[in-house]
Amino acid sequence: MAVMHFESELSKRSSGAYAVGGQTKRLFDVVFASLFLLLTLPLFIIVAVVLKVTDPGPVIYRHVRIGLWGRRFTCFKFRTMVVDAENVLKALLDDDPSARAEWERNRKLIKDPRVTRVGRILRESSLDELPQLINVLRGEMSLIGPRPIVPSEMSHYGDRLASYVSARPGLTGAWQISGRSDCGYDKRVELDANYVSDWRFSTDLAILVRTVGAVIKRKGSY
Repeated sequence: MAVMHFESELSKRSSGAYAVGGQTKRLFDVVFASLFLLLTLPLFIIVAVVLKVTDPGPVIYRHVRIGLWGRRFTCFKFRTMVVDAENVLKALLDDDPSARAEWERNRKLIKDPRVTRVGRILRESSLDELPQLINVLRGEMSLIGPRPIVPSEMSHYGDRLASYVSARPGLTGAWQISGRSDCGYDKRVELDANYVSDWRFSTDLAILVRTVGAVIKRKGSY
């Protein structure tokens, strides 16, 4: 109930407000997301074909995330999990206390039975997130920003939530270059909040460059 009230208040206050980085950051996003989309178009086609051939179900996974000013949007990713992923997760957490503890701590599982063989490769290479370039062009995301969260995660941000929603969530960000999934959830929240409060255009450029190294090393990618 408190989260719904918070979203309502944000919607009222956002009229005329500026996102972190303003028009400069938005222009950078549009130019470079368009360029990246053109350069990676062959990869899009290859990944889509491989997914369709190796596993039944949709190629693109659509899920609701929290965006700028708390607005909800449909985020796109290549599907990396089995079709009935929610049921598989529920069964695992009901039967395995250690898995439940890991999930509650990190909102992720190192050995996630929902992830397909091809999906694991896509995650390790970060290719699963390529469709989010479309979200960037639509103005729902930024190339660099806080990690996009689902509505159920809003309560975990506490008094830092207002800071989080003042920026568009990013395709990459401080969390991704700081160990990704090896980084605990509380640390991730701290990194997101610090990114917003200390934002500089030079920081975005540095994160973009360091993301290349993080993807190559594949540290924390699961």
